[in-house]
Amino acid sequence: MHDEPGRTMDPTPSEKERAHAVVIAGGGPTGLMLAGELALARVDVAVVERRQTQDLAGARAGGLHARTLEVLDQRGIVERFVARGQVAQPAGFGPVHFDISDFPTRHNYGLGLWQDVTERLLADWVGELGVPFYRGREVTGFAQDDDGVDVALSDGGSLRAAYLVGCDGGRSVVRKAAGIDFPGWDASVSYLIAITQMTGEPAFGIRRDQKGTYGMGKLEDGSVRVVLREDEVADRTEPTLDDLRRVLTALYGTDFGLRGATWLSRFTDMTRQAASYRKGRVLLAGDAAHVHSPMGGQGLNLGVQEAVNLGWKLAQVVKGASPASLLDTYHAERHPVAARALRKTMAQTALSRGDERMEAVRESIAELLHMDEPRKRYAAMMTGLDVHYDLGAGHPLLGRRMPDLDVVTADGPRRVFSFLHEARPVLLNLGEPGAFDVTAWSTRVRRVDARHTGAWELPVLGAVAAPAAVLIRPDGHVAWVEDGAPGAGARLPEALANWLGAPSAA
Repeated sequence: MHDEPGRTMDPTPSEKERAHAVVIAGGGPTGLMLAGELALARVDVAVVERRQTQDLAGARAGGLHARTLEVLDQRGIVERFVARGQVAQPAGFGPVHFDISDFPTRHNYGLGLWQDVTERLLADWVGELGVPFYRGREVTGFAQDDDGVDVALSDGGSLRAAYLVGCDGGRSVVRKAAGIDFPGWDASVSYLIAITQMTGEPAFGIRRDQKGTYGMGKLEDGSVRVVLREDEVADRTEPTLDDLRRVLTALYGTDFGLRGATWLSRFTDMTRQAASYRKGRVLLAGDAAHVHSPMGGQGLNLGVQEAVNLGWKLAQVVKGASPASLLDTYHAERHPVAARALRKTMAQTALSRGDERMEAVRESIAELLHMDEPRKRYAAMMTGLDVHYDLGAGHPLLGRRMPDLDVVTADGPRRVFSFLHEARPVLLNLGEPGAFDVTAWSTRVRRVDARHTGAWELPVLGAVAAPAAVLIRPDGHVAWVEDGAPGAGARLPEALANWLGAPSAA
């Protein structure tokens, strides 16, 4: 057990109702990232988390993709994660693992890092930002009105918030209480996942045969992590050690002297997505918004990136700078990204089946994805580097992630991502110094005059024309480009107003 980051709030249920600008239900990776984003924007945010500590049983999500590493780099904390993880090339699709070492990003790799470590590092960061936690409690319901949300807690207490964000997992109480539909597909396969102790000699490695895809690996402490496909779709009851022994024997012909499990769980390929990510003053993110097979390692990464998309928008609205309609862009931008990821996880689950006909499909796909252009397209998609929000026609950068360029400023050499550490918008001017007047938004946007020489490159698209200036949102996506096109400069005030709110009075 660790000392807990942040301020743990007094659990006395009889105390006077507390109020916060934003309450987050759930302190997993998505909730923690969102809390950090809001705290950077100086929004009064609190996290309700059922666990008394941040300790996490078991080894769930196992890695961070390139775009998630970029997001953490934008906040100046990526080295904490790299120092604890294993740099690798884990992104893949079906039978193919992609090498992205030639991609135009500083993080042209993935990071092997178990979710418990990821959570602890995020929680430490959020604790440094002073976010309060209501631990040992859960959100059990809420009632929203025109001015806010009354949030009921499992200890009998309540909280008042301007907005409530459900980051409370696939069985989200917040989503259900909001009445948001969760359409999709029922499970077609189920797996047991466990951390075990065995007296025999385990058969390490991944197997794929007529029984499906399954495997086991050795952990640092000598225990064995197993992921085993069950012979039929199980119900949602908690698995037992006898279930684990039975499935091991069915797949391997032995239980390898199984003598215990420190963690045992079950997952399926049930695939569902919330019909809406927002209902009034209630929003969803992470597994509360979508559940799917873990094939491809998309879940945690999607959640963290959703938090970064939502955080600055919610801060703008809470502070009164932008209208509540800005929150609709969260659903408009992120729902399609997750919908595509869900389709790809379903495809990979199908490819994991073990019959000979599917083996022929895998061979054909592998042949395709070893070609350079398909490799780049699928690798960019699976790593999140190709995300493109539809912000209208214009320069190829518009709506895409900003490259982390090396630039020279009056203060010396800098990286573009270093300007995003405070989660504020940046107007990066690479032309004549002082060419753009943002006085009316000066408290909301950081203007940087800089010089850059060299090519601008994007994954898949390759080299693009170097613009004279860009408006970078706090999530690192480009909202406006000065590329010399007629009227581009005149559209800057419109872009500033759309994303940062109306100009301040002189």
